[in-house]
Amino acid sequence: MFDIHSLNPQQRAAVQATEGPVLILAGAGTGKTRVITCRIVHLMSQGIAPENILGVTFTNKAAREMMERVKEMMPSSLRKSKGTVEKPQRPVLCTFHSLCVRILREHIHHIGYKANFVIYDESEQIGTLRKILSQISGLKGIEPREVLAAISRIKNTASKEGAAPDEDPVRMRILERYQKALHACNAVDFDDLILLTLRLFKGHPNALEACRMRFRYIMVDEYQDTNASQFALVQYLSAKHRNLCVVGDDDQSIYGWRGAEIGNLLNLEDHFPEVKVVKLEQNYRSTNVILEAANAVIQRNARRRPKKLWSDNGRGAPISMFAFVDDDEEARVVVEEIEFNRMARQVAWREHAILFRTNAQSRPLETALRKAGVRYHLVGGQSFFDRREIRDFLAYLKMFVNPNDDNSLLRIANVPPRGLSDGTMEKLLGLSQERQSSVFSVMRHTDMDRQFSPRTAESLRDFVSFVERTRAQLIGSGNDEAGFSGAHVSLKEWALGFLDEVEYWAELRKMEKTAEAGENRVRNIRDLVSTMDGDTPGGPPDKRLETFLADIVLDGGRETEKETTQDAVTLITMHSCKGLEFPHVFVVGVEDGLLPHTNSKETGNLDEERRLFYVAMTRAMKTLSVSHCGGRRKYGTLMPCHPSPFLEELPDELIQDGSERAKKPVTTGESRNLFASMREFIG
Repeated sequence: MFDIHSLNPQQRAAVQATEGPVLILAGAGTGKTRVITCRIVHLMSQGIAPENILGVTFTNKAAREMMERVKEMMPSSLRKSKGTVEKPQRPVLCTFHSLCVRILREHIHHIGYKANFVIYDESEQIGTLRKILSQISGLKGIEPREVLAAISRIKNTASKEGAAPDEDPVRMRILERYQKALHACNAVDFDDLILLTLRLFKGHPNALEACRMRFRYIMVDEYQDTNASQFALVQYLSAKHRNLCVVGDDDQSIYGWRGAEIGNLLNLEDHFPEVKVVKLEQNYRSTNVILEAANAVIQRNARRRPKKLWSDNGRGAPISMFAFVDDDEEARVVVEEIEFNRMARQVAWREHAILFRTNAQSRPLETALRKAGVRYHLVGGQSFFDRREIRDFLAYLKMFVNPNDDNSLLRIANVPPRGLSDGTMEKLLGLSQERQSSVFSVMRHTDMDRQFSPRTAESLRDFVSFVERTRAQLIGSGNDEAGFSGAHVSLKEWALGFLDEVEYWAELRKMEKTAEAGENRVRNIRDLVSTMDGDTPGGPPDKRLETFLADIVLDGGRETEKETTQDAVTLITMHSCKGLEFPHVFVVGVEDGLLPHTNSKETGNLDEERRLFYVAMTRAMKTLSVSHCGGRRKYGTLMPCHPSPFLEELPDELIQDGSERAKKPVTTGESRNLFASMREFIG
């Protein structure tokens, strides 16, 4: 139940400030969600009709959790409808896009759509674009996903005031046809939802007024993450009644790369000069050592609203700083630290989290965790071994080991596109079932010319030739121009050879919306390829490849196990960790070029990178470890690394050398306790 006296003075002030514009500056771990839900319940207890309250957040999960908390805290008098059997009215708690769907369902007829419009998913968008591209001469070879990414960028940029219009006539022509095709089907895409709502508000004042009359008290969570379109939407809805409460923390604004504008929070007074600012600075999560270090780092950012986190949780342990030779050593030692905590101190796996800047950094960590038999799960991204490009590559390898592996062959037969359409593959599969043979056997059959068009038959012959030629290099049935020969085959060079031949690198880059995302996928493959000759003993290359694949498959069995248990180490990117907390946190790869990232250094966006480090540090509750490497593998080559300049901003008195700590002898009492814990663990 709601009890305002359970809140600290600053939280109470935030809850009770119900009229006019309010900015709640909620620092990391200061009880932001509790304040938001208490404020909603307080509004209802003051006689505000629930249907007049709107709470907007960024994820459906956050909206659901908020609604559950509101329901739990509502007084019994508000839970039941008086004199009726109807369900009690509730506030609207939803995401920006869900809000726009609600508004458009009621008012979209004003802008030429029917209320029963459908929202196209990515596959439907691509299907529409594929049809459009086939109708425009000279564009048949263009990849629909590339065009879809460009359209999304155009739409999101168009909503930003003062943005230059896209001047590429071909793109604009495709976009125009695409929008007409969607409109003809009474369909919209995800990007359209906010844009069409803004168009509605701009051109139809009556619809805007109806929405303003309904949503008289508006709260926006994570306001520092709003973009230009979301800001405009909030402005439209709140400009008249001005009962707008925004909750956020400029120090945790880390999504500028996807359009979030920190100025929406920093410059709120420009739009609401009378805004009341309430700071939440008492942290309920971390120790004071962690908070003092985080405060010292973030205060280097000049453009911010000053705040200083503090805690009643005690001083806590110093921050451990590790310097490693390379990323393999980093991964191994971090896993050793986790296992020591588990066995000697009875700290469960789930109480540990490993944070990193880029998805590519997960490979050595996942490998080390697998080798040690430690369960883990990856948050905010796929497991390295579940990524599309990794699965494609492994399918290629499995097919070369056994061409009769239909699943693997069907996965990559047209990756990259080589003229073997889905229809062709379906026909091949049907023929293989009729003849009770594998798809590859059907492909090699002499009657292919009669079964398919000349062009498709030629594509099939080329593919069969490619498979047989590449297999011959592997099993040593002769030498070839690339210099492959039997037992002397380097699996790495062999794999790079066939990937170059099929131009897979270009395909990976082409499929992504940004050059960086494409390069990350290329790097994932190259990093895995670089391990193929690793520690495997000598022997026939095909047998070495079988061993390589078997190791991955056997390790993959642990993936299923970790999904069925809650006790697992969390691997998570820094961008995905906001809002989460863990007792023991390892922030790895704090190196110049990773954090701050090279791209951010080139664009002069160091402030956001520093905020990202601040967010990572403030996830820790009890202990925080930070590490950097002297070298990091890229495409199989050890590249030199340098510590991040952010590490110099950590106060010396809050840091201890992790290596020295490990060497420090334990006292008699400590050793006795550790021995007791180990004995209890062993059982």
